[in-house]
Amino acid sequence: MRRFLRPGHDPVRERLKRDLFQFNKTVEHGFPHQPSALGYSPFLRLMAIGTRSGAIKLYGAPGVEFMGLHEENNTVMQIHFIPDQCQLVTLLDDNSLHLWSLKQHGGASELLEEHRFTLKGPPGSPPSATQVTAVLPHSSREVLYLGTESGNIFVVELPSFRVLEDRTITPEAVLQRIPEDNCNRRSCELVEALREHPKNPDQILIGYSRGLIVLWDLQNNKATHHFLGSQQLENLYWQRDGSKFISCHYDGSYTQWPVSSDNRHPEPLENTVPYGPFPCKAISKIYWQTTKNGLPYIIFQGGMPRASYGDRHSISVIHGSQQTAFDFTSRVIDFFIIFSSDPAAEFDDPSALVVLAEEELVVIDLKSAGWPAVHPPYLASLHCSAITCSHHVSNIPLKLWERIISAGSKQNIHYSSMPWPIDGGTNIAPDPPQRDLLLTGHEDGTVRFWDASGVCLHLLYKLSTVRVFLTDADPNDNMNTLGEDEWPPLRKVGTFDPYSDDPRLGIQKIYLCKYSGYLAVAGTAGQVLVMELNDEDAEHVVDHAEADLLQDQEGYRWKGHEKLKTRDGPVRFEAGFQPFVLVQCQPPAVVTSLALHSEWKLVAFGTSHGFGLFDHQQKRLVFVKCTLHPSDQLALEGPLSRVKSLKKSLRQSFRRIRRSRVSSRKRRGGSGNASEVQEANAKFDQDALQEMELAPVQRKIEARSAEDSFTGFVRTLYFADTFLRDSSRHCPSLWAGTNGGTVYAFCLRVPPAERRMDEPVRAEQAKEIQLMHRAPVVGILVLDGRSTPLPEPLEVAHDLSKSPDMQGSHQLLVVSEEQFKVFTLPKVSSKLKLKLTALEGCRVRKVTVANFGSCKTDDYSENDLAVLTNLGDIQIISLPFLKLQIRYPCIRKEDVSGIASCVFTKYGQGFYLISPSEFERFSLSTKWLVEPRCIVDMPEVTSNNHVHNKSGTENAARKS
Repeated sequence: MRRFLRPGHDPVRERLKRDLFQFNKTVEHGFPHQPSALGYSPFLRLMAIGTRSGAIKLYGAPGVEFMGLHEENNTVMQIHFIPDQCQLVTLLDDNSLHLWSLKQHGGASELLEEHRFTLKGPPGSPPSATQVTAVLPHSSREVLYLGTESGNIFVVELPSFRVLEDRTITPEAVLQRIPEDNCNRRSCELVEALREHPKNPDQILIGYSRGLIVLWDLQNNKATHHFLGSQQLENLYWQRDGSKFISCHYDGSYTQWPVSSDNRHPEPLENTVPYGPFPCKAISKIYWQTTKNGLPYIIFQGGMPRASYGDRHSISVIHGSQQTAFDFTSRVIDFFIIFSSDPAAEFDDPSALVVLAEEELVVIDLKSAGWPAVHPPYLASLHCSAITCSHHVSNIPLKLWERIISAGSKQNIHYSSMPWPIDGGTNIAPDPPQRDLLLTGHEDGTVRFWDASGVCLHLLYKLSTVRVFLTDADPNDNMNTLGEDEWPPLRKVGTFDPYSDDPRLGIQKIYLCKYSGYLAVAGTAGQVLVMELNDEDAEHVVDHAEADLLQDQEGYRWKGHEKLKTRDGPVRFEAGFQPFVLVQCQPPAVVTSLALHSEWKLVAFGTSHGFGLFDHQQKRLVFVKCTLHPSDQLALEGPLSRVKSLKKSLRQSFRRIRRSRVSSRKRRGGSGNASEVQEANAKFDQDALQEMELAPVQRKIEARSAEDSFTGFVRTLYFADTFLRDSSRHCPSLWAGTNGGTVYAFCLRVPPAERRMDEPVRAEQAKEIQLMHRAPVVGILVLDGRSTPLPEPLEVAHDLSKSPDMQGSHQLLVVSEEQFKVFTLPKVSSKLKLKLTALEGCRVRKVTVANFGSCKTDDYSENDLAVLTNLGDIQIISLPFLKLQIRYPCIRKEDVSGIASCVFTKYGQGFYLISPSEFERFSLSTKWLVEPRCIVDMPEVTSNNHVHNKSGTENAARKS
């Protein structure tokens, strides 16, 4: 009856749970997925990015971040900041306009949507009559000018979005002042650009798609000048003094036009096709920036020769005799120039070019020789090569941190040293309590080390494993080298490169020991590299060893990819992590699990065929264990095999159906008399009924067949110093869990330090546990006599953890996809279990031990299991009693890649990919919370346009 009794409600525990656990999604790291619009405020020095999903994100100085989301989830087409205000307007692809404000709310500033508006025409008018194509926020901060497809320009009042119908600029009114022989009604269709005169706010420049450009007097409501271009117009730009403007066109040309009171219909001063004379692509946007030395900067997007370079995404910069076409690997969304915003300044003096491409943000320093790129402190292109795995390490020692930064700084010598130019607001978030690393493995064989301590995910160092292997591409090739006479003068910029030289290079598993500086990485073709940190460049031979996981078993033939070929002789490595030994698994299947014990100098690795142990100090293979089941033919095909046979899976399905029919037939009409069969069936039914009555809330877990594919797939490896043979002596051990619900335990004999190089490490299998339900084993953990998880290798030696209790009895926790089970050691008798799938109908995908501290007192903390299920829920389960503490919905269950990418931290935080380029950061702890906090200065504009600063207001940029 105890099974039916509800546990008593413990108010003390409930109060403690509130002090320990709290779920928050705190910040999004990385580059926005599918960006669609860009805006910049020279006044606030803030940048805004809009996306196709309707998100809008504001960025300033590192740590200054805001985010908003349009309810409609439509594509953001344009973003415009209101001059000298903490407001901006967005235009969506459904033709709606939205006004956003940075406002103080409860002592914190938030990005809030204040108003929304859709321009409506008269009854019966076509949609093009009000389809907005150009937006101009006027410097008076009172109105917006909206150009449309029909050629009408509507005036909308701010912040109410009331249409001022008496101020509408119609095509008919424009044509009244223009001679009939110069243009017709069609000349005033589709407003392409609206630009306010830089010196006279009562004049605006109107550019129509067919090439007509008009200077309009707002006071007298008439056209004062008109300019006739011969080509389709793309964009307009005023020169700083207002004496000239530049138009750019569809044929790849740009034109200078003079503006003077003497000539109301001037001819162009100059028409230039920078990459002519052959047909060129359109120049879609242009800047003309004046400088003190007299030579202007001409910066434009597009204009490449259509036949030879029409597929390039480029932005060209021309300054005197210097000319460079920056070549981006993804489509350019938009760009802007950071220049002097002081109205009293005589020259623009541009300092930086900021380019938003589809897959990355690139900033070019225009002040330094050669125009180098600026290393971004945020908006990192995480997916410059596709992310294949990730690994988080908390609380990095200062010495290791500094050595990693030093190695990274040597890689960044090609970047500009200029400070980050988008520096609006001030980050006032407290300094992170510890140094955290997030390591991402990539498809191209690289591992990137990210500073994950605070709001900004910042790249510290990049490690490449390619040099160890022979690939088609030479790592010394420089794609940026140009011949002196090459034309156009293209130069590759940015880091986004989605193409891998060889998919076998992909990194699948990473393990870093923060105390010793040893790093193990494993890849797609069975390669396991062990590395150590070196502060200087070095050239040395990488030792090789092979691990034959099939152990010469007959009847097996690997049908997948070949192993990677290695370089012979010494290999030169940059400062940083340098490989000193390579273990090659045979067959060269994907490495599915990895464990490193830096104190014992051992590395364990597992594939779909088995697992092995390697002594990286003696550079000797200790043992291999084949876990392959005779029916695991799929395990021999490999992930890159192109012959994954549909026939085979169909054949297996038919065999299962046939087996089930045969077995049911045997049950119905097997040997023996009918009464015995009926009696057996009745007993079976009674047992089943009893089982149902005893556990009314449990679902039946169906035991998986041993013949299911991939049962030998090694899911987890774990080192532990525990009691395996008897309760009087503890010894080093290695544990391995497979997809078929089997746990193997090996006793290890590691020689003492003084004889470590003389005597071999020995291993002997001590235990083999077969879970009855045969569910995949996803986690193994040993608890000491105090029911505390065993510390990490070298953690006790560095006085960062208590020594484990080796007096009391140890316990083994085995986590399968379907249940948690505690065994006593060394007898391995079942003590306790929690049937997750039977109770919840879900399966475990990720599990880790996390330490949760109380937000009320520093004296209390506890270790619990953080569990992610296939439904996207996160559950916190207590240790050692396996009681469910709390459950939070985190990831949509349809987001399979997001669930697969999730990684937990040691202190109750986590990361998962919400897109190929973005990590969502979340926290389960009340104590460990990383979120933006910032001050944004509220400048005040006086009547003479001089800018003063008011006192700052504090912001908590919390994403709702």
